[in-house]
Amino acid sequence: MSRVLGVDPGLHETGWAVLDGAPASPRLVASGVLRTLPGVPLPQRLQAIHSGLAALIAEHSPESCAMEEMFFTTIAVTVRATLQARGVALLAFAQAGHPVHEYNPKTVKLSLTGSGRAEKAQMQAVVQKALGLAEKLRPNDVADAAAIALCHMRTGRLKGLRVLDSWGAA
Repeated sequence: MSRVLGVDPGLHETGWAVLDGAPASPRLVASGVLRTLPGVPLPQRLQAIHSGLAALIAEHSPESCAMEEMFFTTIAVTVRATLQARGVALLAFAQAGHPVHEYNPKTVKLSLTGSGRAEKAQMQAVVQKALGLAEKLRPNDVADAAAIALCHMRTGRLKGLRVLDSWGAA
């Protein structure tokens, strides 16, 4: 049995989900979103994300943390904001001494649906069914965090996946 904290980092919304159990029978322990306001200076927004994740780690004591690997997009402002949010998430994990497991979006989709091109609605339906939930997780960032945690539970121990220790070495 293992406990995984899945995180979908973002500057405005950082989705998170804590899952427990075996890969065949995962259970949602808690989930939510850390929100920051656009009018607040960047350092304070990053501090809020870091503090929120540190509190979640302390409260839920995950054995490991899983996060979506960064992929390139054409919206440079979104990339920069996401990278900054990822940075403080990595810092929170490292300070807690937890290994960080990163998965690219295609791997997450493939591990849950069998297709690396699954649509958002299909992913949400799979997460809902896998966790035995009456309703889909909302907002999307929370569902994405749960999908990342599920991916880790199902594939995290397979050879060849990128795993970073608390010092950032592969």
